[in-house]
Amino acid sequence: MFRFNPQRRAAVAFTLALASLAASPAMAQDASKPQLVIGGTAGSNIDQLQSGIVPLLKAKGYKVKLVEFNDYVQPNLALADGSLDANFFQHEVYFNQFKGDRKLDLKALVQGPIAPMGVYSKQRKSLAELKEGDRVALPNDPSNLARGILLLQQAGLVKLKEGVNPLRVSELDLAANPKKIKLVPLDAAHLPRALEDTQFAIINGNFAISSGLKLSDAVLLEKTPDHYLNVVAVKTKDQGAQWAKDLEQAFRSQEFKQVVDKQFAGYAKPAFLQ
Repeated sequence: MFRFNPQRRAAVAFTLALASLAASPAMAQDASKPQLVIGGTAGSNIDQLQSGIVPLLKAKGYKVKLVEFNDYVQPNLALADGSLDANFFQHEVYFNQFKGDRKLDLKALVQGPIAPMGVYSKQRKSLAELKEGDRVALPNDPSNLARGILLLQQAGLVKLKEGVNPLRVSELDLAANPKKIKLVPLDAAHLPRALEDTQFAIINGNFAISSGLKLSDAVLLEKTPDHYLNVVAVKTKDQGAQWAKDLEQAFRSQEFKQVVDKQFAGYAKPAFLQ
């Protein structure tokens, strides 16, 4: 007896869509750019590129090389100096702050999914078990530090001063910290290891996943606003190039949506992928 399997139908649909694209002549849509070099950070970001974007670009005739990074600084510098054609690893707030501080001529091309930031612990089962003076590690770059503090406020553990810019808050902007939490800012890539030495760690989703954690392991996940969705970044001069349009189209495609729905459940997504 045949049994209907919606996941199998989605996989077949994606395969057929790729076959249809591949049936066309294997010529790059942008003949001046036969190979694209795209950077991403370890974990969910590079995985999305590998599983959902690279097959679509290859079906259009492009050769694609992925470059994996383990920090949030080098991917934008590599993009600016021409080592990369595009990158996919950062949210809009970080991107705008970084390119402004470094005076980089970069442009956000399209938004994409992001694994939510979460609070994780190996020493406590829930935030209800948080004790006075507990150490909480969180990212040390300004935009993600603010994001982590907002997550603590979401949990009701701290309160920010009135009138502060929520995208740029720091430890100095706390109006209330009744549990006397000790914030421990660290490089984002090192936060999973901080679980051994702190009671809680607020970890960016891609680094949580690359370290073997699951989103379901988090004691709290953020309610991700749109300005914390990932962006695909390119050099400003390239935003109108045909290859950039093809890259954007891949992120907006139904084929990519099917991959996200199947392999990246629970991720925050832009409206066109809902």
